[in-house]
Amino acid sequence: MHIAILTCTISLPGCGSLKEKRQRMGGLHERLGRNPAVAVCESGERSRHEASEWSFVVTALSRKEVESLCSDIENKLERSVDGRVMEVRREFL
Repeated sequence: MHIAILTCTISLPGCGSLKEKRQRMGGLHERLGRNPAVAVCESGERSRHEASEWSFVVTALSRKEVESLCSDIENKLERSVDGRVMEVRREFL
């Protein structure tokens, strides 16, 4: 079993309230957490309006599968979030 923690920091320029932040990030948990090999949570920047940090725990039988799932998550974030992915960190356990 291979495990990775993928942490992504997202910039939300012009976001003026936590309500707007929830709207802009809305559905992220449901869209990216559908795969049973992926657990997702908002892990940081919870009180800042203009930023959000999300962590994903990814598991699979091979490191190649884990890397592929992490890449898929990164691509989906780039396409679906009304913001800009500023930082991505991968940690393999």
